Amino acid sequence: MIMRALIISLLSVGTIAASPAIAAEPIQPIEAAKPKNENMVELGKMLFFDPRLSKSGFISCNSCHNLSMGGSDNLPSSIGHKWHQGPINSPTVLNSSMNLAQFWDGRAKDLKDQAGGPIANPGEMAFSHELAVGVLQSIPQYRARFKEVFGSDKIDIGMVTDAIAAFEETLVTPGSRFDKWLKGDKTAINQTELEGYKLFKETGCTGCHNGAAVGGASFQKMGVLEPFETQSKAEGRFAVTGKEEDRMFFKVPTLRNVELTYPYFHDGSAATLADAVNTMGRIQLGRNFTKDENAKIVAFLKTLTGKQPELTLPILPPSTKDTPRPHPFD
Repeated sequence: MIMRALIISLLSVGTIAASPAIAAEPIQPIEAAKPKNENMVELGKMLFFDPRLSKSGFISCNSCHNLSMGGSDNLPSSIGHKWHQGPINSPTVLNSSMNLAQFWDGRAKDLKDQAGGPIANPGEMAFSHELAVGVLQSIPQYRARFKEVFGSDKIDIGMVTDAIAAFEETLVTPGSRFDKWLKGDKTAINQTELEGYKLFKETGCTGCHNGAAVGGASFQKMGVLEPFETQSKAEGRFAVTGKEEDRMFFKVPTLRNVELTYPYFHDGSAATLADAVNTMGRIQLGRNFTKDENAKIVAFLKTLTGKQPELTLPILPPSTKDTPRPHPFD
């Protein structure tokens, strides 16, 4: 009994001592979302999936941020109205509420600001805010839901983006194996994955990829020690600020669920995680990873896949005779 008590005591000391160490890790666990307004979230989900917010009546938010595919579309660049080739890779919507700003260049300050952009972008949904609101206003069920949430008979684009943002804020992915390890379950990841995490830290990856989102908290230059070769015309923050020192500075992407969000980088040029790790090691860190090192880092990155949002698809209300008709080929 004395020996058993001693063992339990020592284990307890180890658990207590480990807690500050976990808190000191550069990566922190994701916590589950706590919606403030369930009715607004449900309305936002309907809008997220409704293709009638596009000119074609075919493209929805989910088209480029597919919640069955890690919140992205797994294409180098997204497809917009009339098969228009988008200029940049579609970032995941999962955990996007943790970003310091939205879009690769950070031109939208938050999810609400971002939500209105694609609707009116001629290369994406190719509609206008006025027409989108007109569609919703023409459908009695939508009018009733907006009245319930916002207390107004009149719908405006601010309400639309508020609701979409509220839904997107719930799209977090807690419960990854790595988060379980952070919280004390030392069996949650294996030795190879742990060695990958150590390499990830020791080589400097956590200088940019840190926090609960493992990224998304800063803008960094793509090609610090070696120029990044790309056919993309995207210029990063320079397009927003006009400052030469911001050229090729992009928002650091989250690495949460990264095994699901291929291809990688703003131009979608890295087809696999192994490709992305090699490129980033070389141009950002001046490090040529060995095949074994690369495999370990990739193994670690796959432990960041969390519990994906489980949704019931919304049943959207039917259009009426007053609803503007789609123009998919115009």
